[in-house]
Amino acid sequence: MSHATLDERLAALREARELADGRLDDETLADIDRMLEAAGARRELSGDHTVVGFFGATGSGKSSLFNAVVGESLARTHVRRPTTSEPLAAVWNEEGVEPLLDWLRVADRRRPGAPFAGDPSLSLVLLDLPDFDSVEREHRAIAERLAGQVDVLVWVVDPQKYADAVLHADFVQRFSAHAAVTAVVLNQIDLLSSHDVPRVVDSLTGLLRRDGLGRVRVVTASATTGSGIDDVRALVGRFARQRAAQTARIEADLVSLAARLLPEFEAEPGDDAGLSSRVVKRRTASLVQELSAASGVDDVAAAVGRSYAKRTGQATGWPLTAWLLRLRADPLRRMHLLASAPAAVREGRDPDLHRTALPQLSAGQEARAARAVRAFGDDLASGLPDSWRAAVRRRANAAIETLPGELDRAIARTDLGARGSWWWPVIGVVQWIALLAALVGVGWYLAAWLLPLWGLPAPELTRVEGWPVAMLLIAAGILLGILLGLASQAIGAAIGAARRRRARRRLQREVTRVATTRVIEPIATEREHAGRVARLIARAGGR
Repeated sequence: MSHATLDERLAALREARELADGRLDDETLADIDRMLEAAGARRELSGDHTVVGFFGATGSGKSSLFNAVVGESLARTHVRRPTTSEPLAAVWNEEGVEPLLDWLRVADRRRPGAPFAGDPSLSLVLLDLPDFDSVEREHRAIAERLAGQVDVLVWVVDPQKYADAVLHADFVQRFSAHAAVTAVVLNQIDLLSSHDVPRVVDSLTGLLRRDGLGRVRVVTASATTGSGIDDVRALVGRFARQRAAQTARIEADLVSLAARLLPEFEAEPGDDAGLSSRVVKRRTASLVQELSAASGVDDVAAAVGRSYAKRTGQATGWPLTAWLLRLRADPLRRMHLLASAPAAVREGRDPDLHRTALPQLSAGQEARAARAVRAFGDDLASGLPDSWRAAVRRRANAAIETLPGELDRAIARTDLGARGSWWWPVIGVVQWIALLAALVGVGWYLAAWLLPLWGLPAPELTRVEGWPVAMLLIAAGILLGILLGLASQAIGAAIGAARRRRARRRLQREVTRVATTRVIEPIATEREHAGRVARLIARAGGR
């Protein structure tokens, strides 16, 4: 049980009300508002006076008991039909009580001639109320309203109707949390034999225990014979003398409200998520995977690998054929993706505003992403009230609307790491040297063949180990170019695959960031708010 003060408990309920606004249904919010309003109003009114209400069914002798306890015939009585149509107040020590009676909407106010129970210090308001089972609907409405306002509830029953379903189902059970400010009087015991009184009391006590009022003592009385009237008067006087009923009543109302609201939160109040971390991680991973697939992460990563391989061929291939690769569009440029986000800045583009040329999500991709988001929301909303689950779904739907653009911008601003390699220029220089060597050999042969035709001396074809140097230059240049091209192609493919994997990781990090900010955090925040509201309601209820 919580040791929080009443002020702290009411403050917790107010905070819960603020957090729950727009998330819990209107009826529940109205219940909280009524509780706060009633508690605030009652605490602002006279704290010296204790308000005790006599509630009973038709024929229970409630008004007769009221008169007997007061010691004067203030209330009208009748044995056959209800005669109390408006609440009647007997007031002891009237100073400061008028605003309280105005709040209770009790117009008929009487001042008894003698102090209550002979104690002039007692400040007390004793109410005789309309029968709650009256055929007049407004009579029951008055009884129901004041049952929610008085400080002390006194249920007056008679031997014939003490087990009445209306009494127990509609009233006693409803206020079962109010045992500390509840009393039960078995009236008209003069109609029972002395042998039957204990039996009826035991039966009534059992019914009250099933109603949730196990700690309430049953007082027996008879307004006709005066038996037990002093006991009833002493009971009421004790409530007034202790001056704790007002606070106890508000605390009981808080307990009752919490008991009604907390079952809607299926998770324990201290459990923010209500789900195992393993389930949350699995659903988060599934969400990121689905969003990555829908946003084309694999396609972009593959384009990074192909782009690197293409540019490797352009930079390190045999110069006479490498230029042909320039005729094929770069996969990244075709997607409007630059080599890196910093490159976009250098070119005067804002990567957060830059759009890619990836195709828009297909209907199937959008449905796949939407299902993943809604599934994540439904998992985290499990155990919450229906209205709060609806709030989570609204969050999920709002995220679904913005995700396509957010994912596209995330890809555009990702540094894909598709820059060139340091070894490209080295291989390129060697390729040109090899080509130059081959051209020298070809030129040598051409000079040896053409110059004599023009009457000029032909250059000597120098030989090494019997092989013409010119032929060796041609063979070495062509062979070296081909070998360098093949080696570069293999290295480029391996590095391109590594670049593809790295780009995929970076893209997935960006997708995870988008999923976190747009889906996971907003929905998790709703869940955390729900957990906080549940804890605040539990605190307000004294748990």
